[in-house]
Amino acid sequence: MKLAAWRETYAEQRPASFFAAEAAQREQQVDWWSRGLAAGAELWIAEDPSGLIIGCAGAGPAQDDDGDAGVPYELQMLYALKRAHGTGLGQQLLEAAIGGQPALLWVLEDNPRAQAFYRKHGFAADGRREALTGLWDGLHEIRMVRNAG
Repeated sequence: MKLAAWRETYAEQRPASFFAAEAAQREQQVDWWSRGLAAGAELWIAEDPSGLIIGCAGAGPAQDDDGDAGVPYELQMLYALKRAHGTGLGQQLLEAAIGGQPALLWVLEDNPRAQAFYRKHGFAADGRREALTGLWDGLHEIRMVRNAG
């Protein structure tokens, strides 16, 4: 499901070869989540009435390199298929994953829809920006933080 959401969201930002490497991406995701779950991360899955997965979210202890964001928790992913956009699913997944607690997240710089969603839920860009590498080479992420209060 996460890879399907990537295809829907990032098709204009990634070359066809990015999506052709789906098997390698799956393997990387399994490794990434195995390490994350072992470190205390949790994963939530949303299904439609037929049982098809249409959304997912993951969160856990902040993995920020230097801890300068000042929050202990991180929304590590939140994806919903386009057919679930506008249904409230994203808000439900966000609530399940982090509730109202202070947290940080990283979002692609060129993803205004996601940034608007996070701003609506109390997150603000804090000026931190990082270049991505590997399959995401050439893109940047920005960090958004939601503090207490």
